[in-house]
Amino acid sequence: MATTGKQLFTTLEADGTLTVALEDVSFPDPTGNQVLVKMEAAPINPSDLAILVGAADMENATYSPGKFVATVPEPYNAGSKARHGLKLPAGNEGAGTVIATGDSDAAKALMGQRVSCVPGNAYSQYCTADAGMCLPLGDHSTEEGASSFVNPMTALGFAENAKMDGQDAILHTVGASNLGQMLTRICQEDGLGLVNIVRKDDQVELLKKIGATHVVNSSQDDFMAQLTAAIDDTGAFYGFDPIGGGTSVDTAFKAMERVAVSRMSEYSRYGSNQPKRMFIYGRLDTGATTLSPSYGFGWTLSGWLLFPFLQSAGAETVARMRKRVRDNLTTTFASHYKKRVNLEEMLTKEAVSDYRTMKTGEKYLVTPWS
Repeated sequence: MATTGKQLFTTLEADGTLTVALEDVSFPDPTGNQVLVKMEAAPINPSDLAILVGAADMENATYSPGKFVATVPEPYNAGSKARHGLKLPAGNEGAGTVIATGDSDAAKALMGQRVSCVPGNAYSQYCTADAGMCLPLGDHSTEEGASSFVNPMTALGFAENAKMDGQDAILHTVGASNLGQMLTRICQEDGLGLVNIVRKDDQVELLKKIGATHVVNSSQDDFMAQLTAAIDDTGAFYGFDPIGGGTSVDTAFKAMERVAVSRMSEYSRYGSNQPKRMFIYGRLDTGATTLSPSYGFGWTLSGWLLFPFLQSAGAETVARMRKRVRDNLTTTFASHYKKRVNLEEMLTKEAVSDYRTMKTGEKYLVTPWS
Protein backbone atom coordinates (compact mmCIF):
# COMPACT_ATOMS: atom_id res chain seq x y z
CA MET A 1 0.00 0.00 0.00
CA ALA A 2 1.42 3.37 -1.03
CA THR A 3 2.26 5.99 1.62
CA THR A 4 1.23 9.61 1.11
CA GLY A 5 3.11 12.68 2.28
CA LYS A 6 4.27 16.17 1.36
CA GLN A 7 7.28 16.71 -0.90
CA LEU A 8 8.95 19.85 -2.24
CA PHE A 9 9.45 20.41 -5.98
CA THR A 10 11.25 23.16 -7.88
CA THR A 11 10.39 24.06 -11.50
CA LEU A 12 12.08 26.61 -13.78
CA GLU A 13 10.22 27.60 -16.94
CA ALA A 14 11.81 28.89 -20.16
CA ASP A 15 10.60 32.44 -19.38
CA GLY A 16 12.56 32.46 -16.10
CA THR A 17 9.65 31.75 -13.76
CA LEU A 18 10.82 29.67 -10.80
CA THR A 19 8.14 27.89 -8.77
CA VAL A 20 9.03 26.07 -5.55
CA ALA A 21 6.05 24.36 -3.95
CA LEU A 22 4.90 21.49 -1.75
CA GLU A 23 2.74 18.75 -3.20
CA ASP A 24 1.03 15.68 -1.83
CA VAL A 25 2.86 12.68 -3.23
CA SER A 26 2.16 8.95 -3.14
CA PHE A 27 5.29 6.92 -2.30
CA PRO A 28 5.14 3.34 -3.60
CA ASP A 29 6.12 0.38 -1.45
CA PRO A 30 9.88 -0.27 -1.65
CA THR A 31 11.11 -3.23 -3.69
CA GLY A 32 14.38 -5.15 -3.92
CA ASN A 33 17.16 -3.19 -2.23
CA GLN A 34 15.00 -0.13 -1.55
CA VAL A 35 13.88 1.19 1.82
CA LEU A 36 11.18 3.74 2.65
CA VAL A 37 12.43 6.33 5.12
CA LYS A 38 10.21 8.60 7.19
CA MET A 39 12.36 11.74 6.97
CA GLU A 40 12.94 13.59 10.22
CA ALA A 41 15.80 16.01 9.50
CA ALA A 42 17.46 17.43 6.35
CA PRO A 43 20.00 20.30 6.19
CA ILE A 44 19.93 23.13 3.66
CA ASN A 45 23.43 22.97 2.15
CA PRO A 46 24.89 25.42 -0.40
CA SER A 47 24.63 22.62 -2.98
CA ASP A 48 20.85 22.53 -2.35
CA LEU A 49 20.44 26.28 -2.75
CA ALA A 50 21.51 26.14 -6.40
CA ILE A 51 18.35 24.25 -7.30
CA LEU A 52 16.09 25.84 -4.66
CA VAL A 53 16.71 29.52 -5.36
CA GLY A 54 19.85 29.84 -7.52
CA ALA A 55 20.14 33.37 -8.87
CA ALA A 56 16.40 34.11 -8.58
CA ASP A 57 15.20 37.58 -7.54
CA MET A 58 13.82 36.58 -4.14
CA GLU A 59 13.16 40.16 -2.99
CA ASN A 60 10.34 40.51 -5.51
CA ALA A 61 9.09 36.93 -5.29
CA THR A 62 5.49 36.17 -4.34
CA TYR A 63 5.04 33.99 -1.28
CA SER A 64 1.98 31.98 -0.30
CA PRO A 65 1.56 29.04 2.12
CA GLY A 66 3.80 26.17 0.96
CA LYS A 67 4.93 27.98 -2.19
CA PHE A 68 6.92 30.82 -3.71
CA VAL A 69 7.22 32.08 -7.28
CA ALA A 70 10.25 34.10 -8.38
CA THR A 71 12.00 35.24 -11.56
CA VAL A 72 15.48 34.10 -12.60
CA PRO A 73 17.13 36.96 -14.55
CA GLU A 74 19.26 36.56 -17.66
CA PRO A 75 21.90 35.32 -18.29
CA TYR A 76 21.35 32.89 -15.40
CA ASN A 77 18.07 31.63 -16.83
CA ALA A 78 19.64 30.88 -20.23
CA GLY A 79 22.47 29.10 -18.43
CA SER A 80 19.89 26.80 -16.80
CA LYS A 81 18.26 25.81 -20.09
CA ALA A 82 18.73 22.08 -19.43
CA ARG A 83 16.25 22.18 -16.54
CA HIS A 84 13.55 24.30 -18.19
CA GLY A 85 10.15 22.69 -17.69
CA LEU A 86 11.45 19.92 -15.40
CA LYS A 87 9.79 19.45 -12.02
CA LEU A 88 12.69 18.52 -9.77
CA PRO A 89 12.81 17.30 -6.16
CA ALA A 90 15.37 18.88 -3.80
CA GLY A 91 17.38 18.07 -0.69
CA ASN A 92 20.55 16.05 -1.17
CA GLU A 93 20.73 14.43 2.24
CA GLY A 94 18.90 13.80 5.46
CA ALA A 95 18.04 11.24 8.11
CA GLY A 96 14.99 9.41 9.34
CA THR A 97 13.57 6.04 10.33
CA VAL A 98 13.11 3.09 7.96
CA ILE A 99 9.40 2.16 8.00
CA ALA A 100 9.25 -0.32 5.09
CA THR A 101 11.76 -2.31 3.03
CA GLY A 102 12.15 -4.29 -0.15
CA ASP A 103 12.86 -8.00 0.05
CA SER A 104 16.67 -7.96 -0.15
CA ASP A 105 18.57 -8.97 2.99
CA ALA A 106 20.41 -5.63 3.07
CA ALA A 107 17.12 -3.72 2.96
CA LYS A 108 15.37 -5.92 5.55
CA ALA A 109 18.31 -5.49 7.96
CA LEU A 110 17.53 -1.75 8.14
CA MET A 111 13.85 -2.10 9.15
CA GLY A 112 13.06 0.16 12.09
CA GLN A 113 16.54 1.68 12.18
CA ARG A 114 17.48 5.36 12.15
CA VAL A 115 19.57 5.99 9.03
CA SER A 116 21.12 8.84 7.11
CA CYS A 117 20.66 8.76 3.35
CA VAL A 118 21.32 10.72 0.15
CA PRO A 119 18.04 10.43 -1.75
CA GLY A 120 18.13 13.75 -3.65
CA ASN A 121 14.58 14.52 -2.45
CA ALA A 122 15.15 14.89 1.29
CA TYR A 123 12.77 17.87 1.60
CA SER A 124 9.93 15.45 1.91
CA GLN A 125 8.03 13.57 4.60
CA TYR A 126 9.08 10.25 3.07
CA CYS A 127 11.92 9.14 0.79
CA THR A 128 12.76 6.00 -1.10
CA ALA A 129 16.47 5.21 -0.75
CA ASP A 130 18.87 2.46 -1.74
CA ALA A 131 19.86 0.35 1.26
CA GLY A 132 23.49 0.40 0.14
CA MET A 133 23.56 4.20 0.39
CA CYS A 134 22.01 4.29 3.87
CA LEU A 135 24.19 4.68 6.94
CA PRO A 136 22.71 3.15 10.11
CA LEU A 137 23.05 5.77 12.85
CA GLY A 138 23.09 3.42 15.83
CA ASP A 139 22.71 5.49 19.00
CA HIS A 140 22.90 8.81 17.14
CA SER A 141 19.75 10.90 16.71
CA THR A 142 18.43 11.73 13.25
CA GLU A 143 19.40 15.37 13.84
CA GLU A 144 23.00 14.32 14.56
CA GLY A 145 22.98 12.18 11.42
CA ALA A 146 21.19 14.60 9.09
CA SER A 147 24.39 16.19 7.78
CA SER A 148 26.52 13.05 7.83
CA PHE A 149 27.17 12.85 4.10
CA VAL A 150 27.71 16.02 2.05
CA ASN A 151 30.01 18.09 4.31
CA PRO A 152 31.80 15.24 6.15
CA MET A 153 32.47 13.21 3.00
CA THR A 154 33.53 16.33 1.10
CA ALA A 155 35.99 17.41 3.81
CA LEU A 156 37.32 13.85 4.09
CA GLY A 157 37.45 13.68 0.30
CA PHE A 158 39.78 16.69 0.22
CA ALA A 159 42.18 14.96 2.61
CA GLU A 160 41.96 11.66 0.72
CA ASN A 161 42.52 13.40 -2.63
CA ALA A 162 45.53 15.27 -1.26
CA LYS A 163 47.09 12.03 0.00
CA MET A 164 46.41 10.26 -3.32
CA ASP A 165 48.23 13.12 -5.08
CA GLY A 166 51.21 12.90 -2.72
CA GLN A 167 50.46 16.17 -0.93
CA ASP A 168 50.95 16.74 2.78
CA ALA A 169 49.27 20.15 3.09
CA ILE A 170 46.03 21.80 1.92
CA LEU A 171 44.87 25.39 1.44
CA HIS A 172 41.15 26.13 2.02
CA THR A 173 39.60 29.49 1.13
CA VAL A 174 36.52 29.48 3.40
CA GLY A 175 38.09 28.06 6.50
CA ALA A 176 35.45 28.92 9.12
CA SER A 177 32.52 27.21 7.35
CA ASN A 178 30.94 24.09 8.84
CA LEU A 179 32.92 22.07 6.30
CA GLY A 180 36.07 24.11 7.00
CA GLN A 181 35.88 23.31 10.69
CA MET A 182 35.59 19.60 9.87
CA LEU A 183 38.60 19.88 7.56
CA THR A 184 40.60 21.54 10.36
CA ARG A 185 39.91 18.59 12.67
CA ILE A 186 40.61 16.00 9.95
CA CYS A 187 43.96 17.57 9.07
CA GLN A 188 44.96 17.56 12.74
CA GLU A 189 44.03 13.89 13.07
CA ASP A 190 45.80 12.92 9.82
CA GLY A 191 48.92 15.05 10.25
CA LEU A 192 48.21 17.20 7.19
CA GLY A 193 49.22 20.85 7.07
CA LEU A 194 46.31 23.28 6.54
CA VAL A 195 46.16 26.94 5.59
CA ASN A 196 42.74 28.47 6.33
CA ILE A 197 41.61 31.73 4.75
CA VAL A 198 38.83 33.60 6.59
CA ARG A 199 37.30 37.10 6.41
CA LYS A 200 36.84 38.16 10.03
CA ASP A 201 38.78 38.23 13.29
CA ASP A 202 36.14 36.18 15.13
CA GLN A 203 36.55 33.45 12.49
CA VAL A 204 40.30 33.43 13.18
CA GLU A 205 39.49 32.94 16.89
CA LEU A 206 36.94 30.20 16.13
CA LEU A 207 39.48 28.13 14.17
CA LYS A 208 42.35 28.76 16.57
CA LYS A 209 40.08 27.51 19.37
CA ILE A 210 39.68 24.14 17.65
CA GLY A 211 43.42 23.82 17.05
CA ALA A 212 44.09 25.45 13.67
CA THR A 213 47.66 26.72 13.36
CA HIS A 214 47.60 28.71 10.09
CA VAL A 215 44.61 31.06 9.80
CA VAL A 216 44.88 34.20 7.67
CA ASN A 217 42.31 37.00 7.52
CA SER A 218 41.71 38.33 4.00
CA SER A 219 40.40 41.66 5.33
CA GLN A 220 43.74 42.60 6.94
CA ASP A 221 46.24 44.90 5.22
CA ASP A 222 49.08 42.38 5.41
CA PHE A 223 46.90 39.47 4.19
CA MET A 224 49.13 38.61 1.23
CA ALA A 225 52.26 38.54 3.38
CA GLN A 226 50.50 36.36 5.97
CA LEU A 227 49.19 33.98 3.29
CA THR A 228 52.60 33.66 1.67
CA ALA A 229 54.23 32.93 5.04
CA ALA A 230 51.61 30.27 5.84
CA ILE A 231 52.10 28.54 2.48
CA ASP A 232 55.87 28.69 2.94
CA ASP A 233 55.55 27.15 6.39
CA THR A 234 53.22 24.30 5.35
CA GLY A 235 54.07 23.69 1.67
CA ALA A 236 50.37 24.01 0.75
CA PHE A 237 50.49 24.21 -3.05
CA TYR A 238 47.18 22.36 -3.27
CA GLY A 239 43.88 23.96 -2.38
CA PHE A 240 40.09 23.92 -2.43
CA ASP A 241 37.77 26.88 -3.04
CA PRO A 242 33.96 27.00 -2.71
CA ILE A 243 33.64 30.64 -3.84
CA GLY A 244 34.25 30.08 -7.55
CA GLY A 245 33.68 33.62 -8.79
CA GLY A 246 36.00 36.57 -8.26
CA THR A 247 39.68 36.46 -7.34
CA SER A 248 39.98 33.91 -4.50
CA VAL A 249 41.68 31.26 -6.68
CA ASP A 250 43.88 33.89 -8.34
CA THR A 251 45.04 35.15 -4.92
CA ALA A 252 45.90 31.62 -3.78
CA PHE A 253 47.93 30.93 -6.94
CA LYS A 254 49.80 34.26 -6.60
CA ALA A 255 50.78 33.50 -3.01
CA MET A 256 51.86 29.95 -3.95
CA GLU A 257 54.02 31.35 -6.75
CA ARG A 258 55.66 33.91 -4.45
CA VAL A 259 56.73 31.04 -2.19
CA ALA A 260 57.90 28.92 -5.12
CA VAL A 261 59.96 31.77 -6.62
CA SER A 262 61.57 32.51 -3.24
CA ARG A 263 62.81 28.92 -3.18
CA MET A 264 64.38 29.02 -6.69
CA SER A 265 68.14 29.08 -6.89
CA GLU A 266 68.17 31.02 -10.17
CA TYR A 267 65.82 33.40 -11.98
CA SER A 268 63.53 32.20 -14.79
CA ARG A 269 61.46 34.57 -16.89
CA TYR A 270 58.78 31.84 -17.02
CA GLY A 271 58.35 31.83 -13.25
CA SER A 272 58.52 28.67 -11.19
CA ASN A 273 57.71 25.18 -12.38
CA GLN A 274 56.37 24.27 -8.93
CA PRO A 275 53.07 22.41 -9.49
CA LYS A 276 50.23 24.47 -8.00
CA ARG A 277 46.71 23.08 -8.00
CA MET A 278 43.36 24.56 -7.02
CA PHE A 279 39.93 22.90 -7.10
CA ILE A 280 36.66 24.87 -7.25
CA TYR A 281 33.98 22.88 -5.43
CA GLY A 282 31.20 25.45 -5.10
CA ARG A 283 29.73 28.67 -6.46
CA LEU A 284 29.17 30.99 -3.51
CA ASP A 285 29.97 33.74 -6.04
CA THR A 286 28.19 33.08 -9.34
CA GLY A 287 30.28 35.67 -11.20
CA ALA A 288 33.21 34.94 -13.51
CA THR A 289 36.35 33.33 -12.10
CA THR A 290 39.13 35.90 -12.51
CA LEU A 291 42.60 34.60 -13.31
CA SER A 292 45.61 36.82 -14.06
CA PRO A 293 48.27 34.20 -14.79
CA SER A 294 51.41 35.54 -13.23
CA TYR A 295 52.21 32.33 -11.46
CA GLY A 296 54.52 30.44 -13.75
CA PHE A 297 53.24 27.60 -15.89
CA GLY A 298 52.95 24.80 -13.37
CA TRP A 299 49.36 25.53 -12.33
CA THR A 300 46.13 23.61 -12.74
CA LEU A 301 42.56 24.67 -11.97
CA SER A 302 39.85 21.99 -11.87
CA GLY A 303 36.35 21.48 -10.61
CA TRP A 304 35.76 19.05 -7.72
CA LEU A 305 32.49 17.26 -7.03
CA LEU A 306 31.85 14.72 -4.30
CA PHE A 307 30.09 11.96 -6.23
CA PRO A 308 32.63 11.68 -9.10
CA PHE A 309 35.40 11.60 -6.47
CA LEU A 310 33.70 8.78 -4.55
CA GLN A 311 33.27 6.80 -7.78
CA SER A 312 36.97 7.17 -8.59
CA ALA A 313 38.07 6.42 -5.00
CA GLY A 314 36.50 2.97 -5.00
CA ALA A 315 34.18 1.06 -2.66
CA GLU A 316 36.83 0.19 -0.07
CA THR A 317 37.91 3.80 0.44
CA VAL A 318 34.29 5.02 0.55
CA ALA A 319 33.36 2.38 3.16
CA ARG A 320 36.35 3.42 5.29
CA MET A 321 35.39 7.10 4.98
CA ARG A 322 31.75 6.46 5.93
CA LYS A 323 32.72 4.39 8.97
CA ARG A 324 35.00 7.20 10.12
CA VAL A 325 32.15 9.69 9.77
CA ARG A 326 29.70 7.57 11.76
CA ASP A 327 32.25 6.88 14.50
CA ASN A 328 32.91 10.62 14.91
CA LEU A 329 29.50 12.18 14.19
CA THR A 330 29.36 14.24 17.38
CA THR A 331 33.04 15.27 17.40
CA THR A 332 35.06 15.67 14.17
CA PHE A 333 31.96 15.75 11.96
CA ALA A 334 29.47 17.53 14.21
CA SER A 335 27.11 19.99 12.51
CA HIS A 336 25.38 22.90 14.22
CA TYR A 337 22.19 24.64 13.14
CA LYS A 338 20.95 28.18 13.58
CA LYS A 339 17.30 27.35 13.05
CA ARG A 340 14.89 24.48 12.49
CA VAL A 341 11.98 24.90 10.07
CA ASN A 342 9.29 22.59 8.73
CA LEU A 343 8.52 22.22 5.02
CA GLU A 344 6.04 25.12 4.98
CA GLU A 345 8.32 27.41 7.00
CA MET A 346 11.30 26.84 4.71
CA LEU A 347 9.32 28.49 1.88
CA THR A 348 8.51 31.72 3.75
CA LYS A 349 10.15 35.00 2.80
CA GLU A 350 11.75 35.30 6.23
CA ALA A 351 13.42 31.88 6.02
CA VAL A 352 14.48 32.08 2.36
CA SER A 353 15.98 35.56 2.82
CA ASP A 354 18.02 34.25 5.73
CA TYR A 355 19.32 30.87 4.60
CA ARG A 356 20.15 31.91 1.04
CA THR A 357 22.84 34.31 2.36
CA MET A 358 24.86 31.21 3.41
CA LYS A 359 26.48 32.95 6.37
CA THR A 360 29.14 31.01 8.25
CA GLY A 361 27.67 28.99 11.10
CA GLU A 362 24.05 29.80 10.24
CA LYS A 363 22.84 26.59 8.62
CA TYR A 364 19.14 25.68 8.59
CA LEU A 365 17.72 22.24 9.35
CA VAL A 366 14.41 21.15 7.82
CA THR A 367 12.27 18.96 10.09
CA PRO A 368 9.41 17.76 7.83
CA TRP A 369 7.07 16.67 10.63
CA SER A 370 7.38 19.57 13.07
